[in-house]
Amino acid sequence: MTAYRIVFTDLRSDQVLDTLPVTDLSLDDYIGKVGRLAGTVSVPNREIAERARRVLVPGRTGLWVERGRDVWWGGILWTLNVASDARGFLGAQIQAGGWESYLYRRILYDTQEAQQVDQFDIVRGLVDYAQSAPGGDIGITYDATPSGILRDRTFSRYDHHTIGDLLDALAAVEDGFEWRIASYRDTTGRRIKQLQLGHPVIRAGAADVVLDHPGPIMSYTWPTDATVKANAWQSRGASINRNQAADSFPLTSPVLVDEADLDAGWPRLDGSSDYTTVEKQATLDAYARADQAAASAPVTIPEITVRPGGAISPALLGATVRVRIRDLWHPTTLDARYRVVGMSLTPPDRTRPEQARLYLEAP
Repeated sequence: MTAYRIVFTDLRSDQVLDTLPVTDLSLDDYIGKVGRLAGTVSVPNREIAERARRVLVPGRTGLWVERGRDVWWGGILWTLNVASDARGFLGAQIQAGGWESYLYRRILYDTQEAQQVDQFDIVRGLVDYAQSAPGGDIGITYDATPSGILRDRTFSRYDHHTIGDLLDALAAVEDGFEWRIASYRDTTGRRIKQLQLGHPVIRAGAADVVLDHPGPIMSYTWPTDATVKANAWQSRGASINRNQAADSFPLTSPVLVDEADLDAGWPRLDGSSDYTTVEKQATLDAYARADQAAASAPVTIPEITVRPGGAISPALLGATVRVRIRDLWHPTTLDARYRVVGMSLTPPDRTRPEQARLYLEAP
């Protein structure tokens, strides 16, 4: 079994504080969603208790998960729950969020404006804003690759949006992008928190990883959810009435109807979204088109369970895998390519083997 180790660090300086044994460890990482870690630090004696008290400080302790020599996950300790059972055994239950979670704890207190600026540069500017404040630099790095899409944006300080929420809103517009903060070790051995940006999506890897069932795929689930499908859509923006004595109405996009979907036999399914700070019609219409496109089909996010190792690692996020399944539901072999958008890892213990669950979407 490959050993997992958690390295606890000072969040701002990344100075190593300690390594502590963690049981019941589970962790996940996603594109478009903050990853989570949970586990329990056993406290069998006074020495471990003193070390744990010094290191486990929610909100200011960073942690890195290493599998062998490789960094597989990184994030921030946010909650600690010290518990004693009926027999007097102590444990410190910890929960952490990926580095992205920090940007959801930082608020924009100063208005920022961009006129015809590449959307990736807007993202990097917001991250710079967060890290330029005293005490705000946690070491997030990035490159200068452009997206080729120029945006006009004004982010008002009066709205008190978090940096993370602003990045999500900017990414969600038509012709947007994906973002995440990856954790890895560079060629010098240094631990890196790298802002990854991808237009229109994040992609990784040059060659497909082939996974078969029966074979490397131990199990799978294939859910399909039509409750979020919509073929008619309207988005609402900010109030356009500045006269407080008159009725106030929000800015609205046109009602977008997918006539081809209705002609194909689907019933009409309506959807809507709200962007209460958007005051420009063109921007609101772009959000509406993006939302309609995202809701145009039932959501299918297959999940497959495999054993980690080799090509199966967190570096697979954004990569394309070729899935081949033959069983009673697929008498004619399913042979399709999917992009990995999430990964949930379960390290080995005495009662279970090491497993990785991959979350997939059509590339």
